[in-house]
Amino acid sequence: MVCWFVNKLSATGKKKCYDLVKSSKDMSKNEGEKIMGQQLTEFRRQIDDFMGSHSQSPLDEAQKADFTGLNYYPENSALAFVAEVERFADDEPLIEMETNTGEIRPYRRWGRFTFAVDGEEVTLTIFSDPHGHDFFMPFRDATSGSETYGSGRYMDNHRPALQQLSDDQVEVDFNYAYNPYCAYSPYFSCPLPPRENWLSVPIRAGEKKFA
Repeated sequence: MVCWFVNKLSATGKKKCYDLVKSSKDMSKNEGEKIMGQQLTEFRRQIDDFMGSHSQSPLDEAQKADFTGLNYYPENSALAFVAEVERFADDEPLIEMETNTGEIRPYRRWGRFTFAVDGEEVTLTIFSDPHGHDFFMPFRDATSGSETYGSGRYMDNHRPALQQLSDDQVEVDFNYAYNPYCAYSPYFSCPLPPRENWLSVPIRAGEKKFA
């Protein structure tokens, strides 16, 4: 079951859920990539349905009337992988993450991982809620402000973007990176990616700028 939050002004609240089945380890690479591509296409279709018609969509009625779908990069299989995580201590002090409206949200640094983009190694930190249950990874990259939303994009474990496999492994899929609600409307308060999650490389996967 995959869910995402659909509540105004907050990163918590009611959730929209769909069943998406991950590919089996017994499948061939080609079979697995085909199924994952089909799931990504279906997931994006469901997101578009929600954005264009749901009462909790961040779009106003005028935006809904003109809405034809979100903009995405083509699927990028190079940015979907299993990563080894360097865990932070369970008693890691909470950090304060500022929002675009000047509010403060408490998060805990859960772990970090390193991966390569076009031959350059970069590192991202995964955050969790104060209780360590929900994962959240806001980030900026070299496309922010030009090809993608200027304040960055999000990944979390309520979509297939970020799934814990073990204590020190996560499955990461940037094809599910998405814009915060602030990308569509000024009436939301959205956490800003901390500087440790500002990447110098382009992440050309997931959602693009909203037009």
